[in-house]
Amino acid sequence: MAKKQFKKYTTQDKGVTAKKHLGQHFLKDENVAIQIADSLSYKGYDQVLEIGPGTGVLTKHVIRKGIKVTALELDSESVVYLKHSFPIEHAKIVTPQTFEVIETDFLQKDLTEIYGDQPFAIIGNFPYNISTQIVFKTVENRDQIPEFGGMFQKEVAQRICAQHGSKTYGILSVLTQAYYDAEYLFTVGPEVFDPPPRVHSGVLSLKRKPNHDQLSCSYDKLRQVVKLAFNQRRKTLRNSLKSMDLPDAMREREIFDLRPEQISVQEFVDLTTEIEALS
Repeated sequence: MAKKQFKKYTTQDKGVTAKKHLGQHFLKDENVAIQIADSLSYKGYDQVLEIGPGTGVLTKHVIRKGIKVTALELDSESVVYLKHSFPIEHAKIVTPQTFEVIETDFLQKDLTEIYGDQPFAIIGNFPYNISTQIVFKTVENRDQIPEFGGMFQKEVAQRICAQHGSKTYGILSVLTQAYYDAEYLFTVGPEVFDPPPRVHSGVLSLKRKPNHDQLSCSYDKLRQVVKLAFNQRRKTLRNSLKSMDLPDAMREREIFDLRPEQISVQEFVDLTTEIEALS
């Protein structure tokens, strides 16, 4: 089936210009936007939080799923466009019941002010300069976020989805995959953005694990252990976890002969559970 053809606009047509300090690269390919919108299942929640909507290229395709979108945008030009022109251009689908834009920084925003204790999904063409922080905040709010889909710099998306044994496997991989199933969906070239970045992008999907709330260790302790391990990733755990002052009998086990990239997510969870039980 041939791809549907859409009229192409530049961001300048909409009175919005990309800001380098905000890491903005506006998505202009409607077909890619549709694919990103399709990365969510839209099941188990009735609201979606979009981070950095820009000119709403992705936004409208999410709204068409029959779900309310709350968009968090830091760029004042984009906010003006989204609050005024965007609802007029898409009057058939954009109403106060289906769309809201808030001028704020996602990383600083208390999400309970928007959703209380209700579940919601996250989607976006994420600014490269804060993308890893977005994932960490998602994991910290995992009890309310069953799904997450969006676009990152390709290397970051690969790192999130990496398996142990890979050179890209690290802190982000372990802490995300402890609570979510991560899937790398597809790669996107620079030409679909305005302005085009110097790198390729990758779209991924995170689906929260059914037992995400039954992990045998706390998130804070897991984060501590994983960060200590990967901050000295060329060393074995025996050396990188030395500051934790663990019992000699534990430190003599085989797992302590391994470097962090050789240790699976579940092995990190099991080890952290034992360490936490010591305190």
